[in-house]
Amino acid sequence: MKSNMRHGIFLAVLAAGLYALSTPFSKFLLDALPSTLMAGFLYVGAGLGMILISLIRKVSGKQGTESRLTRQDLPYTIAMVILDIAAPICLLLGLTMTTAANVSLLNNFEIVATAVIALVIFSEAISPRLWLGILFVTASCALLSFEDLSSLQFNSGSLFALLACICWGIENNCTRRLSSKDPLQIVMVKGICSGTGSIIIGFLCGERILHLWTIPAVLLLGFVAYGLSIYFYVYAQRILGAARTSAYYAVAPFIGVFLSLLIFREVPGLLFIAALILMIIGAWLSSQDKPLKITLPTGLKRVKTL
Repeated sequence: MKSNMRHGIFLAVLAAGLYALSTPFSKFLLDALPSTLMAGFLYVGAGLGMILISLIRKVSGKQGTESRLTRQDLPYTIAMVILDIAAPICLLLGLTMTTAANVSLLNNFEIVATAVIALVIFSEAISPRLWLGILFVTASCALLSFEDLSSLQFNSGSLFALLACICWGIENNCTRRLSSKDPLQIVMVKGICSGTGSIIIGFLCGERILHLWTIPAVLLLGFVAYGLSIYFYVYAQRILGAARTSAYYAVAPFIGVFLSLLIFREVPGLLFIAALILMIIGAWLSSQDKPLKITLPTGLKRVKTL
């Protein structure tokens, strides 16, 4: 059992490390490709990468025995695709309005959204320690959502980043419902359907491809930072559940911050450092979560221990 849990944690952290590449490199590529089109090509890159892996498996005779998606999975599959169209668009819009380091840290709000939805809607067990971690993450996100404490002026980029996290929080729970199925097929559906939808929306909104060289670059980034990341994330969810996988996945923003500071030399202020400390505490508490049976407030359904 412990070995299985360690394997799940490793997969969640590996997924986080791969996804962390997306924020700083997307920030760089946004100068040459509009945000909605980039979101679409990132997902298409993920889908095409998984198709390539599937073909290699087929040619080599190493086809797996994973279960395929069925008609009963359609509601969660459709929700997953729609939310995967909305979330990256919001995230990339946020990147155009604020720093890559700020967005990387705000990505941790996804823990909050995922955990609350997992508890209230899907009755997933969450311990008091994880709730305490969520409290610290929420405080950190609230701190980062203001340009400075003197004016308390809300940053539009932060708002879009938080909206992306809410979309992904719902999507994480939908994906959790599908995690017993073939992760390769899940990423294919996510990538091709969500990516195509985003690209169509981008063109309808008047966005255009400014430089052709950006397309292969974004597709490659999408394969690594989205495709492989989602692939390992689905496997981790199968072992750990939605809320706990999201908690371990919290290491991604810290890697993203490090890369952003390294690439763009964005020197953080005191407010950013204070938020970082709160985020580290929250992520550590979340990673120490243990399954525990708890009861929701009166009128809501009782949680079942996983």
